[in-house]
Amino acid sequence: MSQNNGREAGRGPGQERHRGAVTLRRGAIPSSTADQRLLDSRGREDWKTRDAWRALRILSEFVEGFDTLADLPPAVSVFGSARSGPDSAECRLAEEMGGALARAGYAVITGGGPGVMEAANRGATEAGGLSVGLGIELPFEQGINDWVDLAIDFRYFFARKTMFVKYAQAFVVLPGGFGTMDELFEALTLVQTGKVTRFPVVLMGVAYWQGLLDWLRDTMAASGKIGPVDLDLICLTDDVNAAVRHIVEAEAALSVEQDAVRDEAVARTGADQQAAAEQAADQSRER
Repeated sequence: MSQNNGREAGRGPGQERHRGAVTLRRGAIPSSTADQRLLDSRGREDWKTRDAWRALRILSEFVEGFDTLADLPPAVSVFGSARSGPDSAECRLAEEMGGALARAGYAVITGGGPGVMEAANRGATEAGGLSVGLGIELPFEQGINDWVDLAIDFRYFFARKTMFVKYAQAFVVLPGGFGTMDELFEALTLVQTGKVTRFPVVLMGVAYWQGLLDWLRDTMAASGKIGPVDLDLICLTDDVNAAVRHIVEAEAALSVEQDAVRDEAVARTGADQQAAAEQAADQSRER
């Protein structure tokens, strides 16, 4: 199906697009998305009048996301292709992974769409866990899958991506396309540069990802574009139990490190207070 035909199909009977509280159907569905209109430099003449209002809309998406997800329990973001069929190996793996994460006490966050995302949400829901979907406005409306318990629809990719990172203790990345790669390298970049507290990134699907890791090691690291230690940020496995164990152990190790930092800060503060008290006592005796 061509892109134009796909857009016309998106305007047919029963098709709709959600933008926050607004539902659009048939001829009311625009041919472009909010991201497209924001990033299209050809409309420069209206920036002064429209972008100021867009800034408020962008702020509202952050407020809505922060407010809705503030009380979320520890969670793991799971990424993968929307194009994977229900009986594909990656969907079976995603469903098993969602269930295992839920049993380990984690909420599962996905993009809320079909394919791998739906499978992970289903696994989490059937295991009794909380299943979260962060949807996005696209030219071809996918909608939030039926296994999501808590859903937010976003206009802007960057607002949505912030929520994936802010409310996750780990990333699990299953076979996917450009969107999945985008999330993977966003996470790796944030961890590598220290913009976020270190958290594990797990690649599920050895056969799918091994070529990428070989290239990262043999080309990117070999030419000095990344350091050898940067490859240690990634855990590659087909074993769901090993993946969950890696996430749990990483969280425990980070908690120990944070406790040690806090204890050191408390001890340093106590020592400074003691030194100040002794200095004050010496000054008092001199007087």
